[in-house]
Amino acid sequence: MREMPTRGGWIEVICGSMFSGKSEELMRRLRRAQIARQRVAVFKPLLDNRYHATDVVSHDGTRLAARPVDTSAEILRLVGDAAVVGIDEAQFFDTNIVDVALRLADDGKRVVVAALDMDFKNEPFGPVPGLLAVSEFVDKLQAICQVCAGPATRTQRLIGGRPASPDEPVIRVGAQESYEPRCRECHQLPVARPSLDLAESALEGALTATVVDIGRARRETVGTR
Repeated sequence: MREMPTRGGWIEVICGSMFSGKSEELMRRLRRAQIARQRVAVFKPLLDNRYHATDVVSHDGTRLAARPVDTSAEILRLVGDAAVVGIDEAQFFDTNIVDVALRLADDGKRVVVAALDMDFKNEPFGPVPGLLAVSEFVDKLQAICQVCAGPATRTQRLIGGRPASPDEPVIRVGAQESYEPRCRECHQLPVARPSLDLAESALEGALTATVVDIGRARRETVGTR
C-alpha cells in the first residue's frame, strides 16, 4: 500500500498512452480533494482544446473545470492559495513545467500531473521524463491495444487510416480518429528501428580490433628500423 506524506508537498505523475485513463484518474484524485474541502486549482495547456476550451475532458466525456494557460510560468502566477494543483496534458508544456512543479511542491502543495510519457514515435515526450524523475509517486496506466486487445503502452498515430511517418511533427492534437492505443508488438512506424544482429556486431568488432593490431604492429616495426 502506498504511504502518503504526512507533511509538506509532493508530486504525483499519472502517465501512459492515449486512452489509458490518465485524465479520468487525474479528475478522480482532484474530486476527492474537493470532497475533503481542500482548495484545488486545475490547469491545462491552451492548445489542447479538442473537447472543450477550458475544461479538462476525458475521452469518455467526463469533465472538470480548469484554467487553460499558454506557459507553465502562468501556473505559478494563478495558483493562489490552492493546496492541491492538477495539471493535465503536461507533455504539451514547456520544459519549465518541471521547475514549476518543484516550486509548487516545495511550497507545500500536492501536485497531480497527467501526461503522455511517450510520443507516437515511442520516444520520451517533451518535459515528461524530468517530471517522472522529480516526482514522489508515478503511476503508468495501460490502455487496450486496438489490434490484439492486449495491454497497450504506446500511441499509434494514423493519417488516412495508415501509420504516420516518423517525419511528422510530434505535437498534433487529435482524438480517436487520428490516434489509437497499441501494444509494443502491434505499434507501427513506416521506418522501423534497425534490428541489432549480435553475431554480426561481434564479427565487426573483432575485425576492427584485428585492423588496429595490424596497424600497431607495422608502426612498431618501422620504429625499430
